[in-house]
Amino acid sequence: MTQRTPGAGALRILSLYEGFFSGGARQLHTTVVAGLHTGGRQQHSALSIHREVRREATLQRMEDDQRYRTLRAAGVRVASLGRTTDSDDDPRSFTPAEMEVAARHARSAHVVMSLKEQPLRLVNHAGFPERPVVACLHRSDPENSGSALDDLLVAADTGRLAAVVCCAESTRDAYLRAGVPASLLRVIPNGINLARFRPVSGARRLALRGAAGLPVDADVVVYAARYDTMKNPGLFVAAARQYLERDRRGHVVMCGAGMSPANPDLVAELELAFGDRPDLLERVHPLGVRTDMELVYAMADVVALTSLFGEAAPLCLIEGAMCGAVPVTTPVGDSARIVHGIGFVTGFDPAEIAETWIEAAARRDELTPALTAARPRFSHVRMLAGYGAVLERAHRGAGKRLLHV
Repeated sequence: MTQRTPGAGALRILSLYEGFFSGGARQLHTTVVAGLHTGGRQQHSALSIHREVRREATLQRMEDDQRYRTLRAAGVRVASLGRTTDSDDDPRSFTPAEMEVAARHARSAHVVMSLKEQPLRLVNHAGFPERPVVACLHRSDPENSGSALDDLLVAADTGRLAAVVCCAESTRDAYLRAGVPASLLRVIPNGINLARFRPVSGARRLALRGAAGLPVDADVVVYAARYDTMKNPGLFVAAARQYLERDRRGHVVMCGAGMSPANPDLVAELELAFGDRPDLLERVHPLGVRTDMELVYAMADVVALTSLFGEAAPLCLIEGAMCGAVPVTTPVGDSARIVHGIGFVTGFDPAEIAETWIEAAARRDELTPALTAARPRFSHVRMLAGYGAVLERAHRGAGKRLLHV
């Protein structure tokens, strides 16, 4: 696709990030911003509250982050207030110098877009310029977002919010129950770049496995999630123990922040589950954060999700499935809707999950036609059009309000 440079008259959008760190919501939002910016009709920029964040036993710096690099490669300007989570800064307040930087960036934009609710505490500050705000939400449990939900409701009550984009039906339903006006809520399903996330040839698949130290005939389950209670890594490890006992060809690959030997909590979890079977633990591969997930998925038979709560439309299920792995998920958010016809939904029992992984791997070839047929449903092109239209309406709506003042 040919990239176009936004012209001087393009609609200017400022995205607010809490920080740049590993996670599906940031990946999704980055796809939206980069895609709309290179489309030529809108000019996007980004402002991050933090320049580095410590999460899941990992210090993640903005400049090292894949999403930051993707935005910069697309020509999107990215700045930061310079905060770090290791400092003693009060997360609920901002210094005059920080507000001056934030206000300068906001004044240069027509519309402000907030990735999740957390940055809205900056938007609600008295020193933040009046701009229509579009909040982008990616969870189905607003009650677990702490004060961020209050910030969202304040922004709605004060008229700051022009729209709220929900990535899933479960997100819309949850925030409607939490008190967000129905008139603000819009559902735009998640999409991915199908040119990047796609199956590879048989020879390439074998080569990827060889490079990763996996047997060519292994049954490979990939788990892509950060080490977080919401993701329920303990359940995954328990299911992996049973899976590896039952499938002698089975291997498990774990990716994401905190999914590495550098995380003592993960190490303790694995030792507890596999202490009596070190031979099984040899078939567990914790790889940590990866920037080439399309290749990890391409060598997998199954992409697994064991989350307990909070999920809306998990990208790992979509990305893995579009690379040819059969998705197997617990019933959270819109996961069941995503895998309908192409994968499996389980309960929260490790034995059931392990058996379903075995069935999914055995039926991978059978399900390949369905996975191929589902590809248009998950294209990011339709998603970009939806976000672009919401941003345009927010700008037009602000203009109409000014005319009636």
